Amino acid sequence: MNRLANVVALAALCILPLGCDRAEATRGAQIAAKVNGAEILVNQIKASGASPSAQALEKIIDRELLVQKALDAGLERDPQIAQAIDHARRQILAQAWVERNAGAAKASAEEIKAFYAENKALFAQRRVYRLQELVVSAPDGMMEVLRAEAARAKDLDDVAEWLRARNARFSAVSLTQPAEQLPLRWLPQLARMSPGEIALFPSPMGASVIQLVHAEDAALSEQQAAPVIEQFLAGRKRLEVAAAEVRRLRDSARIEYVGEFRSSK
Repeated sequence: MNRLANVVALAALCILPLGCDRAEATRGAQIAAKVNGAEILVNQIKASGASPSAQALEKIIDRELLVQKALDAGLERDPQIAQAIDHARRQILAQAWVERNAGAAKASAEEIKAFYAENKALFAQRRVYRLQELVVSAPDGMMEVLRAEAARAKDLDDVAEWLRARNARFSAVSLTQPAEQLPLRWLPQLARMSPGEIALFPSPMGASVIQLVHAEDAALSEQQAAPVIEQFLAGRKRLEVAAAEVRRLRDSARIEYVGEFRSSK
């Protein structure tokens, strides 16, 4: 499977319908190195997410060597690998269409200001929390009983003992996290809690029983938070554009379900 992952990750960069058209891609571009005659461009280093550097270039040289050996061995003709490459190519093309239609998706100053004001627990009243957590796997029917037990427990160890007595599956973890790295649904209750207090938060697999050990204020000004907010809002706008575009395309497309999928629609 490592072979498949390597080849797909490398060959998926070639998204042109007829493969990697190096002559077209390199026209007027700055060349950083040549590997067995194949040119590596400065733009390829930038496209990898790294700033141009000797270390980044060496990683791309390693990648190029692996691609060349894979192509020499004809791995792109392996049915499983060819299918995975096509899947990756389609993912890249779909994402490129969304990015182009989303435009810059830049958040306005008013949007950033409003988001900052609406999310005090993440910014103006941001805290860093030190927590003890019991991650519990339990059926829905057990949740209310567990919630009542957590409410009267003096310590998280009391809840752990209660769970052990009932052969419930759970794991204990300690964590120190800023507010933005915790589930948003936890924050309103955590903000009201004092050290030592215990709370229960339902989860898809059961529940998290949390004891607050310590909370430290770590507010962010609007200026400090602005880059993070802008990035988040831009990502949300791209998702909205993608969803609207898919709805529009579905309305005008002829989609036919075949075989076992026909009966489900």
